Amino acid sequence: MNKKSKIDLNSIIGILLAFVAIVGGQILEGGHAGSLIQAAAFLIVMGGTIGAVLLQSPVKIFLNGIKMSRWVFFPPDYSPQSLIKQIINWSHIARKDGLLALESHVAVVKDPLTKKGLQLLADGSTAEKLREVLEIDITAIEEYQRQSARIWEAAGGYAPTIGILGAVLGLIHVMENLSDPELLGSGIAVAFVATIYGVGFANLICLPIANKLKSIINAQMIMQEVLVDGFVAIANGENPRFIENRLKGYYV
Repeated sequence: MNKKSKIDLNSIIGILLAFVAIVGGQILEGGHAGSLIQAAAFLIVMGGTIGAVLLQSPVKIFLNGIKMSRWVFFPPDYSPQSLIKQIINWSHIARKDGLLALESHVAVVKDPLTKKGLQLLADGSTAEKLREVLEIDITAIEEYQRQSARIWEAAGGYAPTIGILGAVLGLIHVMENLSDPELLGSGIAVAFVATIYGVGFANLICLPIANKLKSIINAQMIMQEVLVDGFVAIANGENPRFIENRLKGYYV
């Protein structure tokens, strides 16, 4: 499978448009962009959200979720046409030279699932056993990736609440300094900006990233099902043209 990445312009345009609209609206209303920058509010929302997500997630899942976030801008390029073409090529080799001839292609392949499937074919595994083994791998990969993507969904749920918590802390600070007008402004600013950070972080970053990752994972799972179906068809000795027509049905 081809895994070269190309930049996703939709994601870049989307996030820039969202932030420009918010900051631009603030300026058009007579406010200042600098008033949206509050270190205390940022620390409360970001620190609290990350801490809550870490509390619910194993470190391995958390780190993989952070790593997967790059897919939003540089998604893996899984080309269905290239994959089907490769499967048909393997099918022709198997029919002409036998399944054992596929063993020479194992070392060339980088994708672990593809490598494993080719090796099972070369070893003469039955179609049923091949599907059973590869489906276990697919299920494990899917669950791991979905758990990793869910850290962003969780962050999107925690951030607004923690933003409200920051607002309450800011108001407490205001109440403690009612006798000192110079401190009232900063306390009120933290209160309102913390809410903005929480809601904005959830709805402009976390939840869109979570949904984008889910769509990418779904596309990957379809590709893997195509791969397994192709391997099973090769193991059954089916005609390459029939295999090609069936695999193309995944993308009607």
